Amino acid sequence: MPEADSSGEVKNFYLDIPAQTTGQFYLKGSGALDWGMQNRLSRVFRPATGRTVMLAIDHGYFQGPTTGLERVDVNVLPLVPYADALMCTRGILRSTVPSSSATPVVLRASGGPSILKELSHEEIAIDIDDALRLNVCALAVQVFIGGEFETQTVHNMTRLVDLGLRYGMPVMAVTAVGKEMARDARYLRMACRICAELGAQFVKTYYVAEGFETVTASCPVPIVMAGGKKLPELDALTMAYRAMQEGAAGVDMGRNIFQSDSPTGMIQAVSKVVHEGMKPAEAYDLYRTS
Repeated sequence: MPEADSSGEVKNFYLDIPAQTTGQFYLKGSGALDWGMQNRLSRVFRPATGRTVMLAIDHGYFQGPTTGLERVDVNVLPLVPYADALMCTRGILRSTVPSSSATPVVLRASGGPSILKELSHEEIAIDIDDALRLNVCALAVQVFIGGEFETQTVHNMTRLVDLGLRYGMPVMAVTAVGKEMARDARYLRMACRICAELGAQFVKTYYVAEGFETVTASCPVPIVMAGGKKLPELDALTMAYRAMQEGAAGVDMGRNIFQSDSPTGMIQAVSKVVHEGMKPAEAYDLYRTS
């Protein structure tokens, strides 16, 4: 039996301080989520800024050893500590990323076709039990609005959302843009809103120079900007800066970091832009001197 409280009646219940509520959460549209899901999101998005710098290295799941990812152990692992979250596949996670890594993981959960086939013909490629075994913080699923297998990919997402709600696992919907689709604000507004309406806890989408603020404003959950194709470093930093100014909650960059001449300098510069609002020119100087 534990010992009885021997402090007598001298207690302090702080009657003059109202009880603090746990009902508030700093991420857009996430206040009604369960504690476990909020906790996982708080590991992906820094509580101090509400933003994230994700390092995307999942390209190999459909196109094999991408330039810069030929040897993840050599080229990428040194970058992982600088990222707020790592987006990868379970194969790379188990085979290459040390289990001692403290960087949260957003796990690629869809797949199927390679670049030789119709990319929208994806299916769920992981079981929720395995994601839990891997202790990841979110699942990423591709959604091809307007693609040949649009409905199938939307259902992939909703099935993962259902499983995620059961186990406290957030789902990030990735709005894929096919070769025949217009990459403009009108399309992205529709794609992001559909994903959010059907339950995704956050959405990854592309930046557009005109109207991106309407994409973020019309999406009720956080939007993370995709890095897209490789750009000159100053252009990539400018894109990230504009996205943040126009309502993005972070970036998920891959090629613009690991294909850079100085990947370590680039991810540090991107982080300064995202979390501290550093201007692109100043961040570029930081990149060049790193």
